[in-house]
Amino acid sequence: MLSATPATAQQPPALTVSPNAGAPGSGFKVSWTGIYFPRTCEFPTVRVLWDGKTVVGSGSGSSNGTGSGSATVPANAAEGSHRVTVQPTSCQASSASNNYTVRIPPPVTTTKPPVVTTNPPVTNPPVTNPPVTTKPPGVTTTTPPTTTTTTTTTTTDSSSPSTSTTDAFTGPGDGVLVLDKDNIQPGDDLNATGIGCPKGASVTLKSLGQDVGKTTADDNGAFSSPVKFANIEPGRHKVRAECGIVLVGNVDVTLSSSSGGTTSTLVVLLFFLLVGAAMLRRQFSGLRR
Repeated sequence: MLSATPATAQQPPALTVSPNAGAPGSGFKVSWTGIYFPRTCEFPTVRVLWDGKTVVGSGSGSSNGTGSGSATVPANAAEGSHRVTVQPTSCQASSASNNYTVRIPPPVTTTKPPVVTTNPPVTNPPVTNPPVTTKPPGVTTTTPPTTTTTTTTTTTDSSSPSTSTTDAFTGPGDGVLVLDKDNIQPGDDLNATGIGCPKGASVTLKSLGQDVGKTTADDNGAFSSPVKFANIEPGRHKVRAECGIVLVGNVDVTLSSSSGGTTSTLVVLLFFLLVGAAMLRRQFSGLRR
């Protein structure tokens, strides 16, 4: 009698996922045992399913029950545990499943260091207005015939010329601030024109810690605005245009001198001299008689 060859016992399906945790979009490997394809199966292939629905990979098996493949975690996978399944796509064979844990890493925050730009201080020489000198009139009186001599009063007033300067600030581009007058007196009109500001930027004109004008830059970064001083004293003053960059210009403020008071004094003195001369003439006329 011929003895029968004992059949080899088949293992139950088992799936290994490596690694079994990761972030969305990361890859992983699958391998299995216990999925037996028939020897007559020409293409023993499998597909990898995510939560039993989405195909995320593929692999190939064999008639001895082993096989392997690769897959990728869906980019929109939610954090937590998900089911990974290998399922034959051709021929009839068993399926196997295992768990995969999705871990979403915390967002990466990058802090850029602050950019510090230091401008060298702008030093302007002090402006000194020359003193106003008034010469008093000289009075000469002689005996009759009486001769009265008056002198004219000369009043001099000079102001040192000033030059409007601009300082360019390195920002988005080179800029210039131009004041239409180098020297003004309190109450005079003054206009500032500049270029170099960002398109549509708000422009604020400042001097002596106060706002003296506001406007908006056009599409070319240019602007124009009157400068209105609320209170101003004689001397050189800076006008700053702030619009994301800083543009600087200078203007000199002077006070004009007046000789009205001196002229009035001279008229009074001349009047008294003429009166005195007339009285002396009368006295000498009486003595001769």
